[in-house]
Amino acid sequence: MSSQTKRIVLLSVSAALAMIFSYVESLIPFYFGVPGMKLGLSNICIVVIMFTVGEIPALFVNLLRIVLTALLFTNIFSFVFSLAGAFLSFLVMVAIKRVFRLSVVSVSLFGGIAHNAGQLIAAAIIVKEYAVLFYLPVLLLSGAATGFLIGLLARMLIPRLKTFIINSGG
Repeated sequence: MSSQTKRIVLLSVSAALAMIFSYVESLIPFYFGVPGMKLGLSNICIVVIMFTVGEIPALFVNLLRIVLTALLFTNIFSFVFSLAGAFLSFLVMVAIKRVFRLSVVSVSLFGGIAHNAGQLIAAAIIVKEYAVLFYLPVLLLSGAATGFLIGLLARMLIPRLKTFIINSGG
């Protein structure tokens, strides 16, 4: 199997795993007074791919996950919110990674914060009600907490995945 084929398989499996995480997460009752608050389990895949394969493949995996999950499990509003959060989160993570060269955990933490901010901005625009911005403090804290935890998990997985990639000739 060529290294290009292995890369495609790795990215496809990552997208599928991210979709599974998104679906499983939708089944977990996680409500702390803020609508739409989630753990962000699928972001483990995105952060790991970003640090092992690259930023553009991570963007591709994330977009594929969002589109397929929306088509299979959610509605147009969830799609728009996910896309807004993912877009802002990706931009922030790439900037933090490239400019400040911070750790995986820090990149993920800021990504979690940006994801929630992006979704909240999208909500304010769609419903034309800026009162939703009152959720901002809670969502920033939850984004930081979940981003931190996702970063810790990604930090544990990255060396293992790099070893797998090297050992498989990819």
